[in-house]
Amino acid sequence: MPAPAPGARDAHEAIERLAAWFAERPTRQGLLAREALARRRPDDDALRARLIDALRHDTRADGSVGGSLLATAWRAIELVELGHGGDQPGAQRAVNWILTTQNKPGAYGEGCTPERHQRHVCEHFMSGFFAPALATQRVAPITLPDGKVFRVEAPARFAVSCLALRAVLQAGERRPAVEQHVASLVRLQEEWENWGGYFPPDLVGSAIEALAYAGPARQEVLRRLTALVRDHQEPDGSWANADLFHMSAALVAARTDAARRALRRAVPQLVGRQRPDGTYGPTAREERALIALRALLLATEDELAPWGF
Repeated sequence: MPAPAPGARDAHEAIERLAAWFAERPTRQGLLAREALARRRPDDDALRARLIDALRHDTRADGSVGGSLLATAWRAIELVELGHGGDQPGAQRAVNWILTTQNKPGAYGEGCTPERHQRHVCEHFMSGFFAPALATQRVAPITLPDGKVFRVEAPARFAVSCLALRAVLQAGERRPAVEQHVASLVRLQEEWENWGGYFPPDLVGSAIEALAYAGPARQEVLRRLTALVRDHQEPDGSWANADLFHMSAALVAARTDAARRALRRAVPQLVGRQRPDGTYGPTAREERALIALRALLLATEDELAPWGF
């Protein structure tokens, strides 16, 4: 096999720094990182059981985390990822609570104005979204688990709903209202082609990360959207007005050919921003390190792939 290209060598060095940092961490991210690297520790099964037990017990009787849609959606995702499925009681209780917020007052798309109607982002075209709060209650700013901050109200509600959709889809939920949410996202493709317009690029990332779990029928949609993300990538591998880690997480979830190519282009950013200890700063420290690891592993999955684009 030929020697890896310079970008691949840099990526492998970054991966090894991350591997060293995650090697002993008794956390969800540490466990998942070691699994991704095929470097599991003998006590990782016991650690998994402890983590699941702690996450299950840190919830209300109704299955929510403090009555927060954002926190509960993330809890469901954590439990599904740790348990390799959504059939365990803690994850299912969280999902059941999330579903009670669907199509409720305060959901994205509620109401209508001439501009929103023209863009198909009102209640006449959108359904299935989850409501993080009543419309009279401010949600923004919100910080997603990957560190991305949404400071404007409508995008914040959209992003939280996409995270909730991802949670219920990962858990295997496919009821009609959930499929309505998926279909609403699919209908927005034309609006997203106006990159950086009405929808900030990071919202496209949120949609991609949810649609990645929507099943084989949505693969063509994912291919188009990830190609859109790739086509609007800067020469240095970043995205203007978009969070590197939020977008990288979406591409990792999608795993299309376009997603892989975009992640290869992003390698200089993922390598250049890495600190000597392997991490990326204090913001969402472990989660961003895990996202970077997954992105770098996917970017180097095929050493024979061409590195320049």
